[in-house]
Amino acid sequence: MKSIYCGEERFSPSKLVCVGRNYLAHIEELGNAIPTEMVLFNKPNSAITQTLFAMHNEQRLHYEVEIAFLIKNSALFGVGLALDLTKRELQSHLKSQGLPWERAKAFDGSALLSRFIPLEALTLESLQVELFINCVRVQCGDVTQMIYSPHTILHEVQCYTHLIDGDVLLTGTPKGVGEVQVGDVFLARLKSGDKTLIETEWLAQ
Repeated sequence: MKSIYCGEERFSPSKLVCVGRNYLAHIEELGNAIPTEMVLFNKPNSAITQTLFAMHNEQRLHYEVEIAFLIKNSALFGVGLALDLTKRELQSHLKSQGLPWERAKAFDGSALLSRFIPLEALTLESLQVELFINCVRVQCGDVTQMIYSPHTILHEVQCYTHLIDGDVLLTGTPKGVGEVQVGDVFLARLKSGDKTLIETEWLAQ
């Protein structure tokens, strides 16, 4: 089982529960319909990786940076960064056929996670995510721009599945998604106001 850390505490998530279409501008950039209810899907533990690949099984990958929350005692316990990878062409094909997205979203190595930090001293509404590629900012979004807040997401997920300690919620991505290119340097930041809480870097292979 892949592991993640919040401070010095180690967790092995049983699953990552992801929210799709949670930022209006991202919905518009992909030409999707605004959902009438929350769009949710899972990634398995095997999706967790620290290696950013531009391709998987000869299919191009697209990046989506997200604010991620670590669960402990059925509550939001820690916060970190996630880079959600998507096989966009396959996803579009599956959607056109009315089929589930798992093959485009839940493949091995499809989720890069930073370290997590405790939430106890932070204000949720102050949290912001930024993604830079080769020193150019390509994505920026904050909790106040989400259609569904982190607590609303937690409540909705708990209505149908049990979250164990270490499970992670991915809260959707702001606009600016695109294709991963070999050699690209990705720098993601989690901020609270003007303060940087977490900064992590990945080199695309």
